[in-house]
Amino acid sequence: MGEPQWLDQREARLWQSYRDTHRELMRALEARMISNSGLSGADYALLHPLSEAEDGVLRTRDLGRSVGWERSRLSHQVSRMEKRGLVCREECAADARGSMVRLTPLGRKAVDAAAPDHVDAVRTFFFNRLSPSEQAQLTTLLDRIAADLPDTCPTPDCDE
Repeated sequence: MGEPQWLDQREARLWQSYRDTHRELMRALEARMISNSGLSGADYALLHPLSEAEDGVLRTRDLGRSVGWERSRLSHQVSRMEKRGLVCREECAADARGSMVRLTPLGRKAVDAAAPDHVDAVRTFFFNRLSPSEQAQLTTLLDRIAADLPDTCPTPDCDE
């Protein structure tokens, strides 16, 4: 492998700035979500794709893929949300090995109530800080980085 190519001062500053900004942005969004809706960021992360899915239902593995979570994390979060009546699990009619997660009426009400303030928070903490041209430039840069990242699901069963 050879000698590592250490980050220079400029690179280290950029990397730390990215990490700090991401962490603090997620904390601010999470705190506001909990304060204003009672939902956690993890709740909202799952409720949102379910709310946009046909009939409010997704196969469990597809829900996991949509949020980039491993099976274990997804299962625990769905269990917590199921206990609170936000979602329910169902058998998958097309594949007995699979399962489905369905948005309940209470879950629909919760995500519909939380969404307007969440969008406002995203605008306040992120978009309003960038000009339209900066937003376009940042999108281009992030897309370039994402396009070259390795596949994080190396085995076929990692998202079953």
